Amino acid sequence: MMISTRGRYALRVMIDLTQQKTGGYIPLKEIAARQEISEKYLESILKLLVKGKILTGLRGKGGGYRLTRAPEEYTVADILELTEETLAPVACLSEDAEPCPRASDCRTLDMWKGLDKLVRDYFAGITLADLAAKNDSV
Repeated sequence: MMISTRGRYALRVMIDLTQQKTGGYIPLKEIAARQEISEKYLESILKLLVKGKILTGLRGKGGGYRLTRAPEEYTVADILELTEETLAPVACLSEDAEPCPRASDCRTLDMWKGLDKLVRDYFAGITLADLAAKNDSV
């Protein structure tokens, strides 16, 4: 499994928004400058996060983006599952995978399922607040 730039940048943006303790909307331009991400690419990521109801956006003067809930209520799994096509280690475990005709005879399926569970449980155990706090202490 390889986490894409989109997933990594989404995590950076979410941490950035967590650290801006204004309670207001943060302009895309400011986020892009702090994170050194092109505004165009960042806009596509933010649209995805808004569509997934992880962020809310407001257009116009005073507009920008902000979290929809407390940082403690977001997990890395929430964010990566939204931004990545799949976190599954093999294609047959993807949510949209066709049933494998060899599943009943597959000697490695349980191993892949175990890895999938480990990854999901690991990411589900880390909150946005955890990442922001770690970043604050560095």
